Amino acid sequence: MIAVKKELLFAFSAFFLMSLHAIAGAFTGQQEKPVPKIIETYEEDVTGSGEKTTIILKGIPFDNESSYLKTIWADVQLSKNSTTRIDYDPGYDPKIEFIDLNHDGVKDLLESSATGGSGGFHSYRLITLKDGKEKVIPMPPSLQIQGQFEDRYQASIYIPETNQRYKVDLSERKEDYDRLGIYKNGTLNEPYELMISPTSYFKPVKIKGKPGYGLVGYQQVSGAYHADGIGIAESYWYYENGKWQLLHVKWIPYNKQK
Repeated sequence: MIAVKKELLFAFSAFFLMSLHAIAGAFTGQQEKPVPKIIETYEEDVTGSGEKTTIILKGIPFDNESSYLKTIWADVQLSKNSTTRIDYDPGYDPKIEFIDLNHDGVKDLLESSATGGSGGFHSYRLITLKDGKEKVIPMPPSLQIQGQFEDRYQASIYIPETNQRYKVDLSERKEDYDRLGIYKNGTLNEPYELMISPTSYFKPVKIKGKPGYGLVGYQQVSGAYHADGIGIAESYWYYENGKWQLLHVKWIPYNKQK
């Protein structure tokens, strides 16, 4: 009888130890560090030497199942004995475009990555490596747009940088705005400003009348909430004399967007 009890005790002990080992193994698996991955490899002349440079865009995901990259960077082989690392903001789907935006005859590195969420926002970093020297070129600023609701389901938009003013008819949203308590019988219950988002997206474009490329920035103006889009301000920028020059702004009402 004693021998049987000892055998049972041994069996239970072995099972307990095996269970602990399995749990520890599972926990260790969950804690495995995400593996860095190569996103894209580019070959471009970014120094002005006439020879192509290897640029490897890399990232480390938040975890091994995530598409969100918590760390993003580029390893740049400037020469046989010289490399540099350029760090970028975290995000989704990073990419680098090679365009001479400062008009010095050498392609710059315009990196972008999506920040996630419903706003379609992207982060950007613009770098020049002319002569193998890294220099950051700041991105154009967001416009200081002003906007507010007005009586009779109207809204006014003012762009101070270009002194442009617009009136927008929002009467088709009457039921929604009444439900939210913004209006009562077409009269504002209290002063109510529009939602002005920062620039969410930039795109390189050819600028009419200027050599080379500039940037167009897209900035949304919304009503009661972000998805309540009223319009987009497209700002056109050209880098000249060491800074971004605002050339013009195009206002596109929501109902005119394609």
